[in-house]
Amino acid sequence: MVDLREPLDHLVRLPRTFTTGKSFVAPGAIRLYDDTLRDGEQMPGVAFSPEQKLELAILLSGIGVHVMDVAFPIVGESDRRSLQLCVQAQREGKIRPDVEILAMCRSNRGDLDCVAETMKAIGAPPDAVSVLVLSTLSDLHMKYKIGQVLLKQEGEKPEAWLDLPVEFFRKANIRMITRAVSTARELGFSRVEFAAEDASRSNLDYDLEWARACVAAGGTRMCFSDTCGVLTPEAVDYYFPPLVKALTPATQITAHFHNDFGIGAYNTVRALSHGATHAGLCANGIGERAGNASLHQIVMILKELYGIELPGFKYDWLVELRRAVERMSGIAVQVNEPIIGEGVYSHESGIHTSGILINPAIYQFIREEAVGGTQRFVFGKHTGTASVEHVLHKNEAALKAAGIAIDDALVKRLTAEVKDLREERMRTGTHERFIDEYYRNYHALGISEEELLHLALGKKP
Repeated sequence: MVDLREPLDHLVRLPRTFTTGKSFVAPGAIRLYDDTLRDGEQMPGVAFSPEQKLELAILLSGIGVHVMDVAFPIVGESDRRSLQLCVQAQREGKIRPDVEILAMCRSNRGDLDCVAETMKAIGAPPDAVSVLVLSTLSDLHMKYKIGQVLLKQEGEKPEAWLDLPVEFFRKANIRMITRAVSTARELGFSRVEFAAEDASRSNLDYDLEWARACVAAGGTRMCFSDTCGVLTPEAVDYYFPPLVKALTPATQITAHFHNDFGIGAYNTVRALSHGATHAGLCANGIGERAGNASLHQIVMILKELYGIELPGFKYDWLVELRRAVERMSGIAVQVNEPIIGEGVYSHESGIHTSGILINPAIYQFIREEAVGGTQRFVFGKHTGTASVEHVLHKNEAALKAAGIAIDDALVKRLTAEVKDLREERMRTGTHERFIDEYYRNYHALGISEEELLHLALGKKP
C-alpha cells in the first residue's frame, strides 16, 4: 500500500464539506432507540425466544444503544418473560444501567396493568421500565382502523361508524390517548412515550393539538411514526421543525421510520438534523414489509457523512451484531448490504483491485476494520494480475517452501486459470440451487397458509 503524502481532504472533497451547519443536538444527546426485539420481530417469520432476546439485548447494550423496546407484554407469556429477563439482566449489570428498557402498550388500562404486573412478579417497580402507549394520527387510521374501538369508548352504536365525520374520531382519539397516558403515570410509570402510527400521512395542525394534549396528560416523549415508509426528505422538513418548536426541549421526539422506499435511515438523520432526539432503528434493518430504518446505516451516515461520532458507540461491533441477528432471526442480509454486507469489502474487478492495492481510499470510503468487517479479493471473470500477484506475495513463504517461485509467467497463468474456472462454475447451475434453497428456508420460517389449513383439519403440517 502507498501511504498518502497529502491529507485525504486535500486530494478529494469529503462528504462533510456539504453537510456542515445542520442543527443537530449535541452528539452525546442523540439517543439510539432500538426496536429490533419488538418491532423488528414483526418481520414475517421472525420469532425470538426470551433467551435470544436477552442475548441480543446484552449485545445491543454493549454496542451502545440507549433505548430498547423489548416486548409487547399483553401479547403473551414469551414477551412478559423477555421483559423480565432484560430487567433482571440490568439489575445484574449485564445491561448498562443507563439503558432505557421499554415495553409497548395499546392505549388501554389492560395493557398498562399487564406491564405493571409483569414487573411486580419479579419484585421490580413499574418505573423499572418505560411504556409506550400507541395511538395514531392519520384520519384513515382513526376512522377505519381503530374507529370501532373509539365508537365503543364514546358509547356510540356500531352502526354509526361510517356515517360519523372524521372530526368525531379525532376528538375521541385524543381522549383515548390522554386517558392512557394519565393512567400510566398513576400506575407509577414516569417515562411515558405517546406514539402515533401513520403520522407521516397526518394533518399537522391536528398533530400539534394531539401532542400538546399528550404532554399535558403526563407524556414525556413523542414517537412520530412513518408507518408505511412514505416520508420524503421534504416531508421530514415539513413535519419536524414545528413539532420540535412546540415540544422541545421539555419533551423529546423519536423519529420511527420504516424503509419501504429505501430511505428510512436517511430520513431519520434528517429528522435528527431538525432537532429530533431519538433515532428509531433496528439491527440489520429487520421489520415488517421492507423493514425499519437500520442501525448500521444511521450511525455510519452520521459519522462519515455528517461528522457526528456518537460517544461510546462501538462501530467495530456492527458486523458481529449483524451475524448474531442473522443467526437468531434466520434472515440473512443481502451480501451487498451497505456497511455490513458480507461482500461490501470484497473486490474482483482488476481496475478496482489495482486501485485498492495502491491505497484503499481510492475505492473504499469506509475501512472494513472500522465496522468489524474483512477485506477480501475474489478471483474470477474480472480478475486482473495485480490482485493475483498480491496474494501470491502474501503467501510467498508457503510457496517458496513448496519450491514455487513467483514470476510473471505464474501470475499470468493463474489469472487465466481462475477466469476459466469461474466460467466452468457458471455452467454447473450451483448458484440456481443455492437460491432455490435460500427461498425454501425463508418460507419455512413462518407457518404457511397451507400448514394452517392442515392444523385446522387436525393434520400435522
